[in-house]
Amino acid sequence: MKLTKKIRVGVVAGGQSSEHEISCVSAGGVLSAIDRDRFEPVLIGITKQGQWVIPDKNQILTIVDGVLPEIKGGTEIMAEEGMEGLDLLFPILHGPYGEDGTFQGLCEMLGMPYVGSGVLASAVAMDKSFAKPIFAAHGLNVADGVVVTSSNDIDVSHLKFPLFVKPSSGGSSRGTSKVKSGADIKSAVEEALKFDSKVLIESAVVGREIECAVLEINGVATASPLAEIKILGNHEFYDFEAKYLDGSTQIVSPHDLPDDVYKAIQESAVKAFQGLGCKGLARVDFFYADGKIVINEINTMPGFTQTSVFPKLWQQAGTSYSKLITLLIESAF
Repeated sequence: MKLTKKIRVGVVAGGQSSEHEISCVSAGGVLSAIDRDRFEPVLIGITKQGQWVIPDKNQILTIVDGVLPEIKGGTEIMAEEGMEGLDLLFPILHGPYGEDGTFQGLCEMLGMPYVGSGVLASAVAMDKSFAKPIFAAHGLNVADGVVVTSSNDIDVSHLKFPLFVKPSSGGSSRGTSKVKSGADIKSAVEEALKFDSKVLIESAVVGREIECAVLEINGVATASPLAEIKILGNHEFYDFEAKYLDGSTQIVSPHDLPDDVYKAIQESAVKAFQGLGCKGLARVDFFYADGKIVINEINTMPGFTQTSVFPKLWQQAGTSYSKLITLLIESAF
């Protein structure tokens, strides 16, 4: 199809979740790399209080001296106003009120095309306690765990320490703790409850952390090359600081994996993507331990900065950051 005018893309950043700042960084990456010969990007911000704004022209969307960006100022608008004159939305929103189906429902009601998964897949993927049984039903291995809604009367007698305690609906490892004894469970659950009303307690899978990106190319869910996450320094696990702030994360290619295991992880990523009914893109996280592949979670709108895992995985396959953005916009249509 020959384009006679540029496609106007609303890049939506911020949001009301604990991942507001990372959304801003991801949006900054997209705005810097989008093909401006084909697309006209328009930045739309959502403050932590839920206000929609056209941000000020000096809005910072990068981490400066360790300080994370935030949508604060701008011209306040209604959601419908923000969509006027746009052809499509690229909602780079992580966590609740963005990645959990709520924003997608708004787009559906207003008839606005958007990048990424639909309402149901977004909601299920966001809530790990719902996603895990679906993964298991599709033959994927999941970690042993239990769901709790308070810090009282927690029974983890059937689980093996160490344990991971995390919000059932959350991301960027915020509110997540690694617990090595029963004495620390109550405080870890209380910390996770700051981020969600439901908490997942799982036995830690001690093994290699392997990630695979899935991208719809011409309507076909396609797996990327794999990457292994290695944590340097004194981090107990892949936490928020290791991911974004202190440069202690190393992403390497797991070439030493047996060919059949490498392929099986890619196939499992596509199976998880299709099992949840995802669209557009996702990053699927696995553990490989004692010859067993265990799925950890699926992210329907993963971090999208130029240095995030999702773009890096596709760079291994020869797909540039800019091309990746173009493919996602095309798949949304």
